[in-house]
Amino acid sequence: MVTAHDSTRDGTQDSPEEGAADGAREGSPAATAAERAWALMHGFVEAHNRHGDLADALGFRLGAGRGKVLFRLRQGPLTLRELAEFIGADAPYTTVVVDKLEAHGLVERRPHPDDRRRKLVALTAAGRRAVATADAILLRPPTALASVPERDLEQLTQLLARIVAADTPNTPDAP
Repeated sequence: MVTAHDSTRDGTQDSPEEGAADGAREGSPAATAAERAWALMHGFVEAHNRHGDLADALGFRLGAGRGKVLFRLRQGPLTLRELAEFIGADAPYTTVVVDKLEAHGLVERRPHPDDRRRKLVALTAAGRRAVATADAILLRPPTALASVPERDLEQLTQLLARIVAADTPNTPDAP
């Protein structure tokens, strides 16, 4: 078992998160309840990854950056600067992301109504259909959840809602 303080085969150190997750997966007594819970959630989500299904449906791989932009734009058009802030990237990378989405016909650039020096990026009709397709594929619960009693699923939902609420900034401009 690799711990947070062990070296990897190439001599580099594992990060504490990597070591903790490895320990949690292997039932290490040193692993905290949070680490064990996170390892289980991560494993479950990864086991039910549907990004391949989404790529088949869309005809191309969406990728994390393009996906974040596409899903954010469903709330309305944004400038490139606002998109860059949202995805935590610089302007050149964000431009590349938008260019790729535009090449697939999913977004378009429009003049900003208040500042003709800036452009707004907005979903096209095809972009709205792609978001709906992604939602239908990615948000469909795995069949394994059907075997879990309704009461347990309600408790899980309440617990996850508390975790999400505790992790969400209470600022008016939070995405």
